[in-house]
Amino acid sequence: MLIRNQAALLRRVSALALMSLAVAAPAVAADLRGRVVDAAGAPLPGASVAVGGRAVSAGPDGRFVVTGLPAGAAEVRITYVGYGASTTSVSLSDSQATDVTVTLTPPEQVSEIVVTGQRAAERRALQVKKVANNFVEALYANDVGKLPDQNVAEAVHRLPGITVANDQGEGRYVIIRGVDPRYANVTVNGQTAAAPEPDNRQVKLDDIPSSLIGQVSVIKSLTPDLDAAAIAGQVDIVTLSAFDRHGTFGSARAAYGQFDQNDKHPYEGDLTLGGTFGADKQFGAVLSANYSKRPVESQNVAGASWTTAGGNPIPADYDLRDYNLTRERTGFVGNFDYRPNDDVQLYLRTQYSKFTDHETRDRFRLPISGTITPASATTGAFAKATGTRYVRRRDEDDNTKTVSAGGKFNVGTGKLSVDAAWSRAEKTDPLRSEFQFATGKTMTGSYDVSDVLFQITPGASAFDPAQYTFKSVNYDRREAVETLKQARADYQLPLDAMGEGSSLKFGVKLTDRDKTNDRTYTTYDPGSLAFTLAALNPASLASTYDGRYAFGPKVDYTAAQAYVTANPTTLKLNAAKSLSTDLLSDYAVSEKIWAGYAMATLKLGRVTLVPGLRVETTDGDYSAKTFNNTTSTRGPDATGSNKYTNWFPGLNAKMDVNERLVLRAAATTAIGRPDYNQLAPAITVDATANTVTTGNPDLKPLTSTNLDAGFEYYLPTQGVLSASLFFKDIQDPIFSRALLNQAGTFGGVALSGATVTTPLNARKATVSGLELNAQSQLSFLPGVLDGFGAGVNLTLIDSSIKGVPGRLESLQLVQQSKTVGTAQLFYEKHGLTARVAYSYRSKFLYTIGADAGSDIYWDKHGQVDARIAYAIGNKARSATIFLEGSNLNNEPWRTFVGQKNRLGENERYGRTFRTGVQLSF
Repeated sequence: MLIRNQAALLRRVSALALMSLAVAAPAVAADLRGRVVDAAGAPLPGASVAVGGRAVSAGPDGRFVVTGLPAGAAEVRITYVGYGASTTSVSLSDSQATDVTVTLTPPEQVSEIVVTGQRAAERRALQVKKVANNFVEALYANDVGKLPDQNVAEAVHRLPGITVANDQGEGRYVIIRGVDPRYANVTVNGQTAAAPEPDNRQVKLDDIPSSLIGQVSVIKSLTPDLDAAAIAGQVDIVTLSAFDRHGTFGSARAAYGQFDQNDKHPYEGDLTLGGTFGADKQFGAVLSANYSKRPVESQNVAGASWTTAGGNPIPADYDLRDYNLTRERTGFVGNFDYRPNDDVQLYLRTQYSKFTDHETRDRFRLPISGTITPASATTGAFAKATGTRYVRRRDEDDNTKTVSAGGKFNVGTGKLSVDAAWSRAEKTDPLRSEFQFATGKTMTGSYDVSDVLFQITPGASAFDPAQYTFKSVNYDRREAVETLKQARADYQLPLDAMGEGSSLKFGVKLTDRDKTNDRTYTTYDPGSLAFTLAALNPASLASTYDGRYAFGPKVDYTAAQAYVTANPTTLKLNAAKSLSTDLLSDYAVSEKIWAGYAMATLKLGRVTLVPGLRVETTDGDYSAKTFNNTTSTRGPDATGSNKYTNWFPGLNAKMDVNERLVLRAAATTAIGRPDYNQLAPAITVDATANTVTTGNPDLKPLTSTNLDAGFEYYLPTQGVLSASLFFKDIQDPIFSRALLNQAGTFGGVALSGATVTTPLNARKATVSGLELNAQSQLSFLPGVLDGFGAGVNLTLIDSSIKGVPGRLESLQLVQQSKTVGTAQLFYEKHGLTARVAYSYRSKFLYTIGADAGSDIYWDKHGQVDARIAYAIGNKARSATIFLEGSNLNNEPWRTFVGQKNRLGENERYGRTFRTGVQLSF
């Protein structure tokens, strides 16, 4: 009986096992490979794909792979922002992978004669944001061109929480959430970008033309596979790949414009050609080139310092400047791909960008040092001021070269990515030279400070060139070079046992940086033969600011140079000043950063967790020059080194409450390394003044703990409503400090009671804020009005710095506006696109002074830009005619000293208009 019962039990167990195998076998037998594209065949990156209870996101090329599916009939459900949901039936085979291409068509497609691509670009950006596991903002190529954005900085500054620092009316550095741009990491195709600036680590984004962009992402919360040197965040620039588009494609654009301030004409053009080729379309190539030329004029009035008369503030320094410059940009991208099968992707990425700036600055300065006689609270007269007239000739030549190569491979059950990159950024100033002609303290005049743009009216002698005697000329040349060699490897292993789509990822990276700065500076004082400005027969500039400020005679640089060359006794070399300035800026930095990380992506139903840990070891060697004026000679080279290791734990969390609502939170850590000129141990000693200026190779890096929380609601019509809170706790910020009564040997000179100026770590800084964003296509409106859309974002920021040298009170973070926002109204339908945008930032602290009265602020800034275009043709071939205007409200750039009524500088650029045509084929 027992034997029969055991036999029966064995038969039942065997039957259950066979049934389990029969059920289980198909579950691992079928694979689905596919691609999600739009009606034009262009990939839809980040598309959400669900099939057989599995869910994945499409990659940048719209491709996806789902493994371990049951054989037989299945439904593939695709969702994408702005497209709704699409379901496609497939038949899965257990003998070979099933391939499928899913084409999504937006709801408005049937009513559109021509879709220009801007709505499609916005859909891609929103989808990338939605499926990301961290806090991300994105822009795609067509989205960049919807407003007159000249470069990458201008393209991204309309995103939530982003503003820019401008130069000559153009965006240059990106400021993310109010944190100094030197602490924003800029990458090109995933690798750290080289920085051409001689003094710091920040990357000039005005060097990169916007037309060379395929995609830009601003990453606000780091994951462990990203570089930790991103306290502010990361700007990742991705250039175009042939597999990002469909078939053979190309575009050409030309534009011609006018500056209303100088009536000169900027122009530019770009050309892109690309496509896939080969028997199986396994090869891809994209070539893109850009050139632009902008002859700019700006006018500046400044009151660099202030004093009081009768208890009322008046400017102690009246300064007029007229800039005339020509900026040229040249860019080239060559990208090549080889994809022999779905398991191998090889690529070569090359980029070259060049920026040149040829500038002449005419300047008239009148420091007021004599008796001031007030006539009222806002008016009065002065005596014994010194007049100085200058001309500066400045040439700048920046270029950056980048080459990267790598591949992505399906290796067994995992994915391996490898990449190696070389880049070189070079900033050369072939000439930065300035002539000065000055009077004695004989100038008189009157003042009126009833308006923020105060007026100074000098006496007639201030406009007589015979009153100005040659004072000095300098010749300044420098070359800063940064070379970066980088290599990284990443491996991702599926962890489906932890939840469908879960994975473990780990990798290593080496960054090898060499940075040098070589400056050659020579300055001359008056020689035995004196001469005045009148000897040059100078031309005169009647006025600036439309007649508001009388300017007078200008110094002609070419004539002045010819005169001193022909009359060498007019010059006398100032050897000590030449050598000290020359040597103080020279340095060499060698820095290696070894990094490793491990992170998991855990898909726990609707919740995604990304915990991980990154470690970076920084090993730096620094050398610089020493100088002391005791012997007016160069001393021995100074050297220093620093090595430290930092650990960066982090967690990003995401909950897809439903298809429209996403909740996010993050706790991350980051680092900000000191600038090169702060680390370089240069020593300059002035024994006469008992002062020392020195670098500090022992500086500690800044570290930051960052907290983020927010939600995103994706509208049924294309759009999003989102809000997020953020907080940054920054340790060891760096400031320059003057140490008093120091004793020791500096640069070989023994001093006591000396003032030593050096960079030191302060205590801490905090940044907190709220980001709000609303964007919607107003497709519910009737008739042609459904082409309208609107967007607005607002960021409110607060910050505090403690332990700033010489300041007992807490201060606002440098370059942090309390309010940043953008409002846009746009229209797109039947080939017509129009967009107007207003971008605003409130004032921010730019330079910390000895006290609150000497702090320098950049004043609030609000700018209106607009663009209208009309496209004719179809998706495959179209021609677009456009008209665009920048700074339509003629907003100046303004600074003030301590208080808003104490003008620092006011610089105006005028409006810019451009018209052109773009061809797509």
